[in-house]
Amino acid sequence: MPSIEKILVKSQELHLNPQHLTTYGDYQAKVSLKALADRPMRGKLILVSAITPTPAGEGKTTVSIGLAQGLRLTGRSVALALRQPSMGPVFGRKGGATGGGRSTLHPAQSINLQFTGDFHAITSAHNLLASVVDNALYHQTTRLDQRKVLWKRVLDVNDRTLRQITVKRGQPAVECQSGFDITAASEIMAVLSLSESLADLRSRLERMVVGYTSDDEAVYAREFRVTGALVAILRDALQPNLVQSIEGVPAFVHGGPFANIAHGCNSVLATRMALAYADYAITEAGFAFDLGGEKFLHLKCRQAGLAPSAIVIVATIRALKMHGGAALAELTHADPAALERGLVNLAAHLDSAALFQRPIVVAINRFATDQAEEISVVEKFCAARGVSCALADVFGQGGAGTTDLADAVVAAASQSSPPLPALYSPEDSVEEKLHAIATKIYGADGIQITPEAEAKLALLRRNGLGHLPLCMAKTQNSLSDDASKLGRPRGFTITVRDFEVANGAGFLVALNGKIMRMPALPKVPAAERIDVTPEGEIVGL
Repeated sequence: MPSIEKILVKSQELHLNPQHLTTYGDYQAKVSLKALADRPMRGKLILVSAITPTPAGEGKTTVSIGLAQGLRLTGRSVALALRQPSMGPVFGRKGGATGGGRSTLHPAQSINLQFTGDFHAITSAHNLLASVVDNALYHQTTRLDQRKVLWKRVLDVNDRTLRQITVKRGQPAVECQSGFDITAASEIMAVLSLSESLADLRSRLERMVVGYTSDDEAVYAREFRVTGALVAILRDALQPNLVQSIEGVPAFVHGGPFANIAHGCNSVLATRMALAYADYAITEAGFAFDLGGEKFLHLKCRQAGLAPSAIVIVATIRALKMHGGAALAELTHADPAALERGLVNLAAHLDSAALFQRPIVVAINRFATDQAEEISVVEKFCAARGVSCALADVFGQGGAGTTDLADAVVAAASQSSPPLPALYSPEDSVEEKLHAIATKIYGADGIQITPEAEAKLALLRRNGLGHLPLCMAKTQNSLSDDASKLGRPRGFTITVRDFEVANGAGFLVALNGKIMRMPALPKVPAAERIDVTPEGEIVGL
């Protein structure tokens, strides 16, 4: 592994003023928001997304890091803008989330665990508001109805038992149903990730909806007079974190909302810093394009006035074969027929990405077991569609394995693009917005809204909240809302079972199918393999 420079030395590559850095040890730092003052955004934004994930692996983060390293090897100025991992999945099904092999972030162990404390700050701020709300109900100093509290609690641990809990609220105490979400699903996580200043953070926190009165009037967080305390907790967390890849690419790693239950992008501030201090800013949008990509473009870009110059869709031979019906245990064997069938999933994401009128590059994330004849199948498919395609060995070779991909991305980003289009307008009804996303992005025939969700939507409209953009909470494992349907499902509808309001973040959350906002642990969680050696080294991540 190349020698890793200390973060104060590494920051010089970006010409960051050292007075704007607060170091956390030798290899990570917080960057003051003053670093953006009077600093124009000069870079080209490259969005990396992927096909529908499978247990075979896609490697979107790994490709993002490898691509950035490849661009740096050519002498180009580049910075990464990536999400922080959530400790819940790190100890659960996913394990570490800082890339892999020769394309990882450093210091990976710190980033995967508590890092600079951002998730802790978000958890604390969220739960402080929850406790203040309950306290106001106890002392009867709020107009909030104790049976209509929306604000749950959060924890950065996968714990299915806490999804639903019974609490006692008010005086006299009344039993009420509540629960825990994972910290990444907190509205405060989305608020922090979309905020552009302390003043913006304060404004967004104040307008969060915590519940309703007995007459179904929305009650806002500002009414509990603790916005200042919340900002105090979140002040340092709002500052982006600076680390680097193992080949020395500077990386702004900040914010971590999940794309299957939130908007799935790193913070606006981190993205702006990458664009301000580098010629190319490589960012990613969580899970596949139907979730992370759509939300990146419809929510983050529209709010922040951003637009990517090119879109990269990551695919693997293994995952495409699974989408074509191959069993997980058989993926190391050549199976061009299954691969051909699985290409429908890649086609679906290419069709969706094309709606946003940006040049697209397909990155084939190479595994050691991939066969030349199988790679050729994907290359011919992309050529027939007129889409650029490049092979990338980011795990085994790092930046050196992305020469063709880096050239393809530079060529794509150099093309001129029109203003970023949208699939729905702010004036459209919720039903119209749902239909646009479901039919154009997921390939559904239409939508179905349950009576319970209809009642919730009517309540939101009565409070003037029905105009907000939509954040779809849906399984990441299928284009549909049924996780078992791989490939490119046809003849299905999207069922919306509930709505939640994230007024501070600026969107409504539509819960589809069986998606949960608190993940569970698998039968054998990753936590079982994590340990610390007698010398103090963390292993198993």
